[in-house]
Amino acid sequence: MKINRKTIIVMLLTLVTGLLMGWLIFGGSSGQKMEEDHQHTNEIAGETIWTCSMHPQIRQNEPGDCPICGMDLIPLENDDNQELDPMAISMSPTAMQLASVSTAIVGTTAPVKSVRLNGKIQEDERLVFSQTSHIPGRIEQLKVNFTGEYVRKGQVIASLYSPELVTAQEELFEAQKIKATQPALYQSAREKLKNWKLSEAQIEEILEEGETKEQFPIVADVSGYVISKNVNLGDYIRKGEAIYEIADLSKVWVLFDVYESDLAWIKKGDKVNFTVASLPGQEFNGTISFLDPVIDPRTRVAKARVEATNKGNTLKPEMFASGVVQAALENKANTLIVPKSAVMWTGERSVVYVKTPSDNGMHFMMREVVLGPEMGEGFIIKQGLEPGEEIAVHGTFSIDAAAQLAGKPSMMNPEGGPAMTGHNHGGSEMPSTASPVKPKTVQSFTIDQKAKKSLRPLYTTYLDFKNALVADQLVEAKQYGGQLATAIEKVDMALFTGAAHNAWMEHSRTLKKALEHLPHFKSMEEIRGAFQQVSEGMINLTRSFTPFDTPLYIQHCPMANNNKGADWLSINAEIKNPYFGEAMLTCGEITDTIK
Repeated sequence: MKINRKTIIVMLLTLVTGLLMGWLIFGGSSGQKMEEDHQHTNEIAGETIWTCSMHPQIRQNEPGDCPICGMDLIPLENDDNQELDPMAISMSPTAMQLASVSTAIVGTTAPVKSVRLNGKIQEDERLVFSQTSHIPGRIEQLKVNFTGEYVRKGQVIASLYSPELVTAQEELFEAQKIKATQPALYQSAREKLKNWKLSEAQIEEILEEGETKEQFPIVADVSGYVISKNVNLGDYIRKGEAIYEIADLSKVWVLFDVYESDLAWIKKGDKVNFTVASLPGQEFNGTISFLDPVIDPRTRVAKARVEATNKGNTLKPEMFASGVVQAALENKANTLIVPKSAVMWTGERSVVYVKTPSDNGMHFMMREVVLGPEMGEGFIIKQGLEPGEEIAVHGTFSIDAAAQLAGKPSMMNPEGGPAMTGHNHGGSEMPSTASPVKPKTVQSFTIDQKAKKSLRPLYTTYLDFKNALVADQLVEAKQYGGQLATAIEKVDMALFTGAAHNAWMEHSRTLKKALEHLPHFKSMEEIRGAFQQVSEGMINLTRSFTPFDTPLYIQHCPMANNNKGADWLSINAEIKNPYFGEAMLTCGEITDTIK
């Protein structure tokens, strides 16, 4: 069979076309697959690893909570980048966003703080008068019979019978008869009546009538409201004895309570705008005219006095008032102020994290600062920062956790070094190396069931107090602390006899001392400090009397009390930390059980 040349060319073209299509389909697909595999490998190599600042053995491929302590996981940063300072901690923009880290520029401003004050309306002490009788005698009539009644100057408010005044009138009549020969005796008789505050007109009226008056009127010396009635009809009063207390309420005082923490901001001459609950919609203003030089040892407050004009008698004594002072510190025109959220406070030290951007990302460097007075939502910085520097204002705990993990200077470890993971945060994976506070030696006593029952309300309220701190509830914690003080007062001390009585008195005194200033505290740190002392007292009380049939657990956090450690009582073995709340909820361990 003869094949022509044209047919051979067509067959060759068909073969070449088939080979080309096969290469495009299979060879290109293989190359693409290899490229995709290579890209996927790179993605795995660059995947973010998440870890816990307190338990660095935790490694996860996605964010979440630590399975041991429940804290938020943070990105594990590699240290391939060259940092500006070997002690700085680097964070990528993604890590900052996930950790909710935000920054702000430090600036200067005039420190002005809105100080809120509470107080009461009181009478102006300079306008309170005692209405006295200048004549001794018996009250025959009372023209003003109740407190609150208004009297005018010169108004007759009472009348009395005075044997001494009757005798003095008779002496005047006798002296008048020998006036021509004994003028000095006559004048002496008139002066005797004047000493009893009788006017010339009254004396002349007595002489004209020529008869002895048995009742004499008592007139008001001032105008005002009767705030106290001291006598009743028929009472015998001495010369100079007060019949009424009369107050002129045309001007009043507003006495505001100033807490110790606010005294640095309040001074004489400050303007105060205040309102009264019973007069909604009305606003008053005044000036602080006097500031107590001594603090009340019982309430721990000083009184700031504002004088107010009382038009229409709208301001009534004992009304509650709420005031605001826009206070400024003297000689502090340009002052550095930072938000409270930017400062990490350990009791003895205060630190912030300063941001230093570079070509390799963002870096944060811990810096110790010296705090000045608190002002609302911020602190004055006395030393440690300069205007224009950028600091972290949110997410500072996340930055500090990353610093601890990297072994760099942090709030709890200012010198740097290995991450602080030596104590238990609620799991059993890591043994504790912290030593709890050595318990005080307490003598135990045997008490009857009535005495034990009387103590149990203390524990109910104490546990509510603890749970409020666990939940970071400031108002509820103060409320339960106040209820605990009340519960201590209600314990019947007669149920404790002999040495047990002395022990109870000692324990109750300690607990009352710990709760003494709780109503005036404004921060969780202050309340938790009081709770620590209360817990020590409750633990000692429990060791003395063991009022529960079920066991009570003594739990311990080594990081509380400025890393000195602190204890608390719990009826459950589960750790719920009242000293740090949600920040480190399960940080702690059981150190003892009271059965």
